[in-house]
Amino acid sequence: MTGAAPRSPHGPSRPPRWRPLRARGHVIGAYGLLFLTALLFLVFSLALPGTFPTLDNVSSILSNQSVPAILALGATVPIATGRFDLSIGYGLGLAHVMVLQLLVAGGWPWPAACLAVIAGGGVVGVCNGLLVEFARINSFIATLGTGTVMYGVTGWITGGARIVPGPAGLPPAFTDLYDATFLGLPLPAFYVLALAVLLWLLLERLPLGRYLYVIGSNPRAADLVGIPTRRYGVYAFTASGLVVGLAGVLLAAQQQLGNPSVGMDYLLPAFVGALLGSTAIRPGRANAAGTLVAVAVLAIGLAGIQQLGADFWVTPLFDGGTLLLAVGLAGYAARRRARAATADGRPAPTTGEGPPRNP
Repeated sequence: MTGAAPRSPHGPSRPPRWRPLRARGHVIGAYGLLFLTALLFLVFSLALPGTFPTLDNVSSILSNQSVPAILALGATVPIATGRFDLSIGYGLGLAHVMVLQLLVAGGWPWPAACLAVIAGGGVVGVCNGLLVEFARINSFIATLGTGTVMYGVTGWITGGARIVPGPAGLPPAFTDLYDATFLGLPLPAFYVLALAVLLWLLLERLPLGRYLYVIGSNPRAADLVGIPTRRYGVYAFTASGLVVGLAGVLLAAQQQLGNPSVGMDYLLPAFVGALLGSTAIRPGRANAAGTLVAVAVLAIGLAGIQQLGADFWVTPLFDGGTLLLAVGLAGYAARRRARAATADGRPAPTTGEGPPRNP
């Protein structure tokens, strides 16, 4: 008489035949967006062989998408903690207007003006963090409120009109921040790459990043293990504000005039990139590499449909539809990880705001 096989304390284990399927599903989930990027580039290259797969077109895509990419990376950090910074669009508008105001009306040296605006973005991030973490205001409401205030300040500074440089124009060294090239590619593309690497190191390799993910995954557990969740929440918003200030400097160098209403055009693409990025590379949690891949998908898709002659309304339709898809995929990935955690006998991750994310 043979004894019964011991049962797992966490319930029945999966049959061995399911393991390859599960591994294959993980690969598709993690790198499917990267494969989609390559597929889109191939499809548009075949459809537009004379214009799309060219160095000029690649350089144009990299240059035009540098500000949305930087803003999406900035939005990624609060999302890692389960919070959302809706002020980034308004902050971008105020930052680029302030740079030009300091240069044109204030006569500041351009390095001092850039550093002041980036530092100001950090101060705004601290205010957002204090409102969310210490005043306990929902991140949607708090950042929407501060963003509206910044929009008002932008209108007050500009009087509702554009800031136009004088006949001498802006300092060439300042405009070169956007116009210059390096190794044959636009210099802003290397800013994006450097920022992505920095955030990857911060989130994936340093204790600060692990704390942010734990807070986003299960804030109650983070409190129990002694992580100062409020302080690290302020850190996340501060990082977002600093990145928004950097994006504002780059936008000012790109446009070379101050438009008080331009910032909101970048809000939706930034959140699409950050949320869609949470379904790639490390599915179920916001990550810099995934955000970079998501921005690439959006950039290639938009460039391709525009070169095919799409009407002006296709761009917002594409952005809105992709945002809905990104939120749906992020929620699905979170629920799938929660079910896997439950099946393995681990507590399911929870967050105070937004879909759960596993560290």
